[in-house]
Amino acid sequence: MLARSLPNLSMIKPRSDTLLLAVDFAGTFVFAMEGGMAAARANLDLLGVMVLAFATALGGGIIRDLLIGAVPPGAISNWRYAAIAFAGGFSVFLFYQFVEEIPPSLLMVLDAAGLGLFAVAGAEKALEFGIHPLIAILMGGITGVGGGTIRDVLLAQVPSVLRSDIYAAAALAGAALVIVGLKLKLPRTPVTIAGALLCFVLRVVSVWRHWNLPKVAGY
Repeated sequence: MLARSLPNLSMIKPRSDTLLLAVDFAGTFVFAMEGGMAAARANLDLLGVMVLAFATALGGGIIRDLLIGAVPPGAISNWRYAAIAFAGGFSVFLFYQFVEEIPPSLLMVLDAAGLGLFAVAGAEKALEFGIHPLIAILMGGITGVGGGTIRDVLLAQVPSVLRSDIYAAAALAGAALVIVGLKLKLPRTPVTIAGALLCFVLRVVSVWRHWNLPKVAGY
């Protein structure tokens, strides 16, 4: 009887959602440009730019999909993700002189926007796959920071998520708001927007006000 009552998770087919897909695509392009710019600053060639653009834009989503059992990952099964990531990287390669002139404050704002978009998209996808709400929040955080962590490792740097202002915490906060809203049966679109905005605002304000999480005493 127990086995009968349990759902067959392999048969779960998450519903298609235009908003979630649009959010995912927008975040992919933003993070791809960021990865491409990091590669350009490191003096990598075209292949290096494209590899870092792909890893930064899609690395977090691939890790999330593997963890929640969404295989093959959406970034692999849906060619549009790779196309968008490569387009973002190639645009940086072609127009780097113009991109380089973008003020650092604007780049930070774009990064915060990408973080918010990925965090809410990752949390919602995990929830649709039957993942516990608490773990779905963590999956939102991984989606937001995973690609940037892979980028920093490839560049032999300490991942920025471990040393910068409120970053992963902002992603987790945005993901948590989305999960709570959806579990309360609130309208999905406003909840998604609110979660992304919360993450975005936390990230921008933390940079502006120089907020950081507490550190070990004496260090």
